[in-house]
Amino acid sequence: MTDMEQNRTQNPEETSAPLATTRRSPKRGGGDPAERGRTTIADGVVEKIAGMAARDVLGVHTMGSGISRTFGAVRERVPGTSKSVTRGVKAEVGEVQTALDLEIVVDYGVSIGDVTRAVRENVIVAVERMTGLEVVEVNLAVSDVKLPEEEEEEPEQPRIQ
Repeated sequence: MTDMEQNRTQNPEETSAPLATTRRSPKRGGGDPAERGRTTIADGVVEKIAGMAARDVLGVHTMGSGISRTFGAVRERVPGTSKSVTRGVKAEVGEVQTALDLEIVVDYGVSIGDVTRAVRENVIVAVERMTGLEVVEVNLAVSDVKLPEEEEEEPEQPRIQ
């Protein structure tokens, strides 16, 4: 062993090569910014996302039961209101998970099994992608079938204008 090698083994701090040091800027507030604070997502937000995703599926005629559709049609006639995308959708939202109940009306002639599978998949993908919540279940109730010869349910016109 040479004198230089002996020096290195005896005093590792006294090496001829300078030690590389990295400067880290001090973290302000301590921790990852994404972990500071809490995010809550309202039930209505999840209901809107699920309602839009369900309506996008081919074979879904509308959402909600007959009564809710009738009341919705009346409400939509009031100036300043818009179509309710949450009709027929109920969400229970926790901190990291959500469960959904949807009521749909399908078009006559479509496979109800295929439509409900597509609705379930579309809703899960949309809600999880947009909210980050885990969708634990999507319960679907098919409340009606829209026949081709049926007219759209509209409330009677008021006699007084």
